[in-house]
Amino acid sequence: MLQSDIKTVQINEKKGLLLLYQMLLIRRFEEKAAEQYSKAKIRGFLHLYIGEEAVAVGVIQALNDDDNVLATYREHGHALARGIDADVIMAEMYGKLEGCSRGRGGSMHLFDISKNFFGGNAIVCGHLPIAVGMALASKKQKKTNITCCFFGEGAAAEGEFHEALNLAALWKVPVLFVCENNLYAMGTALKYSHAMTDIEKKGTTYGIESAAVDGMDLRAVIEAANKAVKKVRSEEKPYLLVCNTYRFRAHSMFDAELYREKTEVDEWKKRDPIPQYQQFLLQKGWISESEIELMEQKIEHKIQMAVDFAEAGTWEPLEQLTKFIYSEK
Repeated sequence: MLQSDIKTVQINEKKGLLLLYQMLLIRRFEEKAAEQYSKAKIRGFLHLYIGEEAVAVGVIQALNDDDNVLATYREHGHALARGIDADVIMAEMYGKLEGCSRGRGGSMHLFDISKNFFGGNAIVCGHLPIAVGMALASKKQKKTNITCCFFGEGAAAEGEFHEALNLAALWKVPVLFVCENNLYAMGTALKYSHAMTDIEKKGTTYGIESAAVDGMDLRAVIEAANKAVKKVRSEEKPYLLVCNTYRFRAHSMFDAELYREKTEVDEWKKRDPIPQYQQFLLQKGWISESEIELMEQKIEHKIQMAVDFAEAGTWEPLEQLTKFIYSEK
């Protein structure tokens, strides 16, 4: 249950480079999304994942293809790490028919059943009971897959959090709860909403094995996630993993960000997970500065193609707007 700073995780060169690519892809995708939002190409709400990339990448690499993944409305990073193509994600954010949710979900409701990715859920903590239900279904159907549920520390202050953990422990279902503790639930600091700020201790009160990890360190997250997933899969019981991280951008594009000092953000940026991990790869001799630059160029091209795909996408015909909304019977 102690804060982990493990650096012993074994990563081979091929996987090591893939993980860097995924983190960079998420970072550059989010930056482009902010740019397109400012141009009014993307409407509605937009919650960026910048700074938290090591959590999605580090946890999802431990999962199997048939495992279920649920996330919050800050889910672009999870969707990309899960393998949903940047093209259909961008098209979804544009509201185009070619999007992964036919343009109906937008930024907050990405969904792809082919990847067992079940949102993008807008209601804070609303998906935790769903995750427990999905894990229970897998158990009753004698499937070997697990369910992984990402949520913020703000959700841990909701009643459904306790209900979900209680039922998960009571029914002994294979669900991995991953709390992305970025210290601020919208504009409310952790210390103002939680009497017990060590979120992992909340899991142990239900008899759920729990751990906390430095969410800014990819290798530490991988080590903790591998252990957690192995436990859930082998013991078919819930596990709570708290990843202590930080978002570098405001809560959403509408957020004036008056609740924290710029100096605090700057201090956390010194712990940016991407440069940290790049240094690890450079020291291992698995990549060079010029190869990092080439990877950046490749990602830039991929994201521009995603924007072009979204721009060329089609709007849903007016006569279909009531489809999936009203029943004719």
